[in-house]
This record gives sequence, structure tokens and C-alpha cells, in this order.
Amino acid sequence: MGIRLKKYKIIFKLLLGIFLFALVSLGGVYFTSFILGPPSLTTEQNTIYYSTNGEIIGEEKGSENRYWVELDQIAPAVIDATLMVEDQSFYDHHGFDLKRIAGAILKDIKSLSLKEGASTLTQQYARNLYLTHEKTWTRKLKEAFYTIRLEMYYTKEEILEGYLNTIYYGHGAYGIEAASNYFFAKSAEDLTLAEAAMLSGIPKGPSYYSPLHDEERAKQRQLQILGIMLSEEVISEEERTLAAAENFQYVAENKQKEKNIGDYFQDSVLQEAAELLDLEPELVRSGGFQIHTSLNSDFQKQLEHTIKNVINPESEIQTGVISMDPETGAIRAMAGGRNYDKSPFNRATMAKRMPGSAFKPFLYYTALQNGYTPNTMLMSKPTTFTLEDNAVYQPGNYNGYYAYEPITLAQALALSDNVYAVKTIMYLGADRVVKAAEKFGIESELPAVPSLALGTAAVSVEEMATGYGVLANGGKEINGYTIEKIMDRDGNILFEREIPSEKQILNSKTAFVLTHLMTGMFDRELDGYMAVTGSSMVNDLTRIYAGKSGTTISDSWMVGFSPSLVTGVWTGYDDNRPMELVAESSYAKNIWKNFMEAAHQGMDQENFTAPPGVTGIPIDPATGMRATPYCDVSRVMYFETGTEPQGYCTEHFHGTEDEDNKGIFEKWFDVFR
Repeated sequence: MGIRLKKYKIIFKLLLGIFLFALVSLGGVYFTSFILGPPSLTTEQNTIYYSTNGEIIGEEKGSENRYWVELDQIAPAVIDATLMVEDQSFYDHHGFDLKRIAGAILKDIKSLSLKEGASTLTQQYARNLYLTHEKTWTRKLKEAFYTIRLEMYYTKEEILEGYLNTIYYGHGAYGIEAASNYFFAKSAEDLTLAEAAMLSGIPKGPSYYSPLHDEERAKQRQLQILGIMLSEEVISEEERTLAAAENFQYVAENKQKEKNIGDYFQDSVLQEAAELLDLEPELVRSGGFQIHTSLNSDFQKQLEHTIKNVINPESEIQTGVISMDPETGAIRAMAGGRNYDKSPFNRATMAKRMPGSAFKPFLYYTALQNGYTPNTMLMSKPTTFTLEDNAVYQPGNYNGYYAYEPITLAQALALSDNVYAVKTIMYLGADRVVKAAEKFGIESELPAVPSLALGTAAVSVEEMATGYGVLANGGKEINGYTIEKIMDRDGNILFEREIPSEKQILNSKTAFVLTHLMTGMFDRELDGYMAVTGSSMVNDLTRIYAGKSGTTISDSWMVGFSPSLVTGVWTGYDDNRPMELVAESSYAKNIWKNFMEAAHQGMDQENFTAPPGVTGIPIDPATGMRATPYCDVSRVMYFETGTEPQGYCTEHFHGTEDEDNKGIFEKWFDVFR
């Protein structure tokens, strides 16, 4: 009995000690908060984006761009809806909802994380005003101090007023007045119940619940809030029904928005920063960060100018463009569409479309790795393929043109011969091509079917630019990025990009051979049964490029590169309707051509450097054999040493036998010297 009593006394003393420690600690927190005094209800938290040369390309405005209104100038419906969805116990607690906190702590302990939140409105306000948003115990402790100070020195009405004037509603609108003006062109005091419920649902996830991004999702959120208000008897059944049925007409903010450089690019920066800092995007916007990006502002301005000048302003056709440094993956320019204000959907990173023949370089890399050479000959004529399931597949060439004789791989790529491509994938096996494309950075799902050779799988512009970039840098892995460095408001470096590792993922010799083959689309020496696919651009190009175009019934692509810049361009309609006008099919090529020429203006001429183990020799494009002085045309082609043809073309002799023999060695010397 005595032992048990002693045990209880020890437990009692332990619990009492814990209680006293907690009481003293709590008293210390409140005493410290009292000594620190009242915090300011506003703070500057502008997040600024910089280009590579230090130019400010965009700025997320802080309090200076907010419209501060008194609480009695805000519609009661806004206050009711906000409290119902964010903090129903706001007027009953002193900064912390202990019941919610206890539940969140249990969930955090079970998951060994800090993901579960139980923040009151006061805590959210404290976090937005004074703190960074990393999910650490240190930040949570600081948040507690600011929360206590706010509750200690300000009334509930002052805290609520500050919260409603500083919370982020998306689209650059901070505070309810700015949001009301932006979405509905009216003051916050004039908002209806329906409008109030719609806006109150946005702060939880501005990019997710904005009706301008996804109206259906935003509507469901609004109905949820109206349901909560009804269940808590804040509104009547009739009010809920009328609000739910109200139709909205969203309008642009009346105040003229300052023009940013690269709005689509800045959205990508925001998403990348959120991932790097492990924050919600809306918290990055208001975090006071200095974000140094990879954007070349001159390239970006030129790209936007080019798109505007190339595409008919009356057309509804859209575009997605990414221009990237192939050595590092730094994205230098981006266009996700023609007008960000009308459509913020980024077609360069988010849309997936069929690349058509622009996919063929991935096919031919696989072929070159499995026995093909630039002069591998295959017949170009209408061909019917019988597949494993006895299905019949009959691909066709553009406008029904065929050589009706064997052509080389070099010519097949330059002319974009579809029969040659399908014969190649049938020989290789589609699985090999899928694996090769994955090496290039194609992450989209690719079906292992023969039509993959013709680009029938949907991919993004970013994936295509990355894949071509791997060729441009000689076969080294790259990952596209938009951010070089992030600093906090005090200048502390939170992230700084390291130099890429230059991991070799492709055979460098094969990558070079293919790169040189891809210059063939601009070389009229490879004209055959039709002109090379880049013939319309040849006269306007001032330097050597490698590339490939692609066309489907509803998509037009041009992807190509110099040694220092790779650019991918897609054009088409958002609803996948066919492109029926002739001019529409040339938009992608013209955007690519004009932008690349402008971007390289003033730069030294560059050449693709052949690695050791590669041999270049003049080849007759028609026969695939070594060219002689009698061949009408010849083109230097590169082969992995040991795979080059040994024989000479014998089909292009002219004149008498004596004339042919006279000086033949001198003529050969002229060709090869």
C-alpha cells in the first residue's frame, strides 16, 4: 500500500511540475508579448522578380497597392462568410482555437510532419504580416508571439479589419476592396451575398479557387460556404437559394495595370518558387522575396513582338513557345499564349498536343544507335503495314508525294518522309523508341505503337524544347528552370542554383550525327521528290541551325536550335479544330525563324563541334555514296568513324569515256580538299 501511495505521489509531483512549467512558460510568453508592445497592422511584403541583367520584370505589390477600408465599409455578408469559412470561434478565443490545435497536433504527431493546420484568423493575419511561411517549429513559435500581441493590443474588430484588408484574393488583388474592384468593379460595401461568398472562398487557394481560373470549382466552393452560413443560421434558406442562383459578370479591374514582362513566365517562376520554398503560391506572392530569374528580357520582348506581328490579330489561333539555354536548362523566354489577360492558361508548359513529325529526331536517334547511318536507304512509296493484331496501317506523305525509289535517312528526315519513319519504327520496335524518348526528357505517356513515329502522342512544348536541347548540348541531361536565386526581404539567400552536373545521357557521337542531319531541313541540296521542309525559311536565315517541323490536322510545330539557344514553338486552336487556312500552317515556322534570328543578332557565328570518333565526307544525297566531281549535288554528312560508305557514286557520269578519265584525280582532289 505504501509503495502504491509513493508511486501516486511521484506521478502527482511530475504532473504538477509539468503544469507549473507550462504555466510559467505561458506567463513568460504573455509577459514578453506585453513588453514588446503592439505590432504594426501593416507591413511591406513586395515580392520582386528580376531578369538576368537585374531588370525588374514584375512585382507583387504589398500594402502600398491595397485599398484599405474601414470595417463598416465592408458588406456584412463578407464578414459573415469570411468568419464562417475561416474562423467561426473568432470572437470567443484569444488568438488560438485550442480544440482545433489539439486535433492538428495529434495528426502532425501521427504523420511526423507540420502539415496539419489549425490557424485562427488572428494567426493567419500574424503570419501574413510578419513571418516567412516555412513549416518549422521556430516559425510557429514566432507566430504565437505575434498572435498574442495582436490579441493583447487590438480589438477583434481591428484585427478583422486588418485581415480583410491584407489577405490575398489572387490576380494581384490584396484585400477585399481590391478584390471587389477587380472581380466585380464595385466597392466592398456593395457586394451581394452571392459575391461575398464567392470572394470569401478564394483566399484558401487563390490559384485554385479563382472563378477566372476554374469557374466550376469556384462555384462549388461558394455553394459550400453558403451551406455553412445556412447551417449556422447566419442566412435563411431563401437567401441561400437566391444567392446560389445569382449569375456573375466578371470584369477587369478599372485601374490600369502596370505592364509586366513575361506574364506567363512569371507564373512559372511563382510555381517553381513555391516548390523550392515549400510554400503555397499565394504565400510566395506576399512573402517579400527577391527572385532572380533566368529570363532574358530582350529575348522576351522580341518573342512577344514576333508573335504579335506574325499571327493575324483577327485569328483565334493560339501559341506556346519556350526558348532555353541548352547547356543549363535556363529558360530565357516564354509565351503561354497570345494574351495573358484574356487567357492565363500556359500552353507552353501545361498543354499537351501531338508533335507530328517534330517527334522524329527521337526515332532516328534510336535508329542510329541500332545500325542505321545517314545513308541507310529505304523505299519511299505508298505502303500498307500489317500489325500484330492483323490490323492494317497505311501512313501517307504530305500531299501524297513519294520518291518511288529508295531514299537515305538524311533525305527522309529533311523531307519528312512518313513511310520511311514507320518502316524504321517497325524494324526497331516501338518500345525502344519510347525508352529513347524518355532519355530526352519526354515524361508524357507514350503508347508503344507504330504511329508514334509520326508524333501521335501528346507532349508539351517544354518537353520538346528540353529534348532538342539535349541534342544541342551534345547529349547531356538538362532540366528546364526559371529561377537562379531567391533572397528573403533581409537579403538572406534562401536558394541559389548550382552549376549543372553535365551528366551524359546520350551517345555524344550519335547526338552530333543526328544534329547535323537535322540541319538538312534548311539545305536545298537535299531537295528530292519535294523541297526540304525548311525551304520557306532558308533565305531568311543567317546562320546554321538544326531543327524539325511537325504538322497534324490541328497542330503546327517548329523546334530547332543553335549551339547556344533552343526554341520550341507550337500553334493551334485550343479546341483542336483543324487549321484550314494556308497561312495558319506557317505561323510556327515564322515565329521560330523571326525570333531566333533576332535573338542571335550581333552574336558571333557558331558551329556544332564534332566530337572525336566522327568523320565527315561529301555524300551524293540521291545514292548515299561518296560524291564524285560528276555528282550534280553533294552534302557533307557525318558518320561514326568506321560506318562511313567506302564506295563512290557511279550514277552521275557525263560526256565521253576519255573526257571522264581526263583529270579525274584532280577533280576528286578538289572535292575532298
